[in-house]
Amino acid sequence: MSYSIGKLLPVDGFKIIRNGELPRSFHRSLSHLYQPIVGRLAISLYHILISESDMMEEEQVQSHHTLMSYLSAPLDKIYEARGKLEAIGLLRTFRSMDEDHQVVYLYSVHPPFSPEEFFLDDMLSLLLHHELGKEKYERLKKRFLNAGQSFEGFTEVTATFDEVFHNKMIESVQRETETIAKQQKHQQESRGPIASMDRVDFQWLNHALKKRMYPSEQILNGRNKKLIVQLATLYDLSNTELEKAITWAIDENHYLVEEELKAACHDFMKEQKNGRERDSTLDRREKMKVENTSTSGTKEDQFIQMLEEISPRELLEDVSNGNRASEQDLKMIRDVMTEQGIAPGVMNVLVHYVLLKTDMKLSKPYLEKIASHWARKNVTTVRQAMNLAKAEHQKYQQWGKQKSQKRKNQKEEVIPAWFKQQEDSQHEKKEAVQVNTDDIAARIKKLTNKGN
Repeated sequence: MSYSIGKLLPVDGFKIIRNGELPRSFHRSLSHLYQPIVGRLAISLYHILISESDMMEEEQVQSHHTLMSYLSAPLDKIYEARGKLEAIGLLRTFRSMDEDHQVVYLYSVHPPFSPEEFFLDDMLSLLLHHELGKEKYERLKKRFLNAGQSFEGFTEVTATFDEVFHNKMIESVQRETETIAKQQKHQQESRGPIASMDRVDFQWLNHALKKRMYPSEQILNGRNKKLIVQLATLYDLSNTELEKAITWAIDENHYLVEEELKAACHDFMKEQKNGRERDSTLDRREKMKVENTSTSGTKEDQFIQMLEEISPRELLEDVSNGNRASEQDLKMIRDVMTEQGIAPGVMNVLVHYVLLKTDMKLSKPYLEKIASHWARKNVTTVRQAMNLAKAEHQKYQQWGKQKSQKRKNQKEEVIPAWFKQQEDSQHEKKEAVQVNTDDIAARIKKLTNKGN
């Protein structure tokens, strides 16, 4: 059931106000920088709100039927898109009830960052980095932030303020400048993703750093605090993990190195996931044991459940007869998962499929190509991954031949047991080497008994 039901109705009205002027390059910013993060529908909604704000009369109210018609999208999807715009700092939403007891929303539309501002915002730049991957991100950043005219060989002769204006005007102008600067700073802080400072216990961090004899006031300054809150929000880190990451990122002069902090927090996020998997292994396996003994499902259903429950590390160790998974294989799987946004269960299907297709050897190009295809198809569950692998088998087979011509005629094709449809005829079962269902049952039993 959609979480928007009851929160937004087609008959609810809305008005629009604009805050600030759109930068000249706002189309490029929205298309290349914001859209990879929030998606196409959210950006289309933003364009509609901008356009409607230019055409709507003052205090005019329209219903959300209008947005549904313009966007050709159901209201629950528009509600989700609106939430993404709010989270990323492009929209603020206010709700009220008019005198006829009709709900009216006020949409306050904020201009997007220019490319220069966008890449200076740590959270936005990190989100874009995760969505695009390092190579595409760096290429895009270089394209947007090309260096301007070089000043090498020139001496600056620009006139100073004192040289041009009378000294008596300086103090009054400076006061006005300071006032404008404060207003601009306030506007700047109100833009971009909203992260609550309450997310981090800075009093606790301050005490922890002082206990380690670090100058906490120097380390936890204004900009660093904002960065710490953004990273904590983005990676869902605890105060203890933040303390370790901050300590790691402090240089010999007791300054916080931003890139070191970002890398450390990213590593803690990955360790946090692995830790949660390890901490919940016994409970998860006990649950699997009970469900596998009580369920009336087929062996394939049990195998699907197993792939959903275990981590890719456990799968690798299982197919290696309990031997520890290699760091190289784990790093390969981690990179593919993070770059393509693949869920662990779906990654298990991919690893299982590729291992059996490539004589139990993981091939990163092959993994990446199929993972990219699944990401574009928005595959999120184990069963979806299996069904798509069945539907695209011939295509994947051609990709495999392109990657490894040497194995072309060496042996018959090996495919996973789950690949076979239940309605396959008997002669088709004889044509391919199968993973026996007894073997699947043995794997399930083996995995559920590891924690004992």
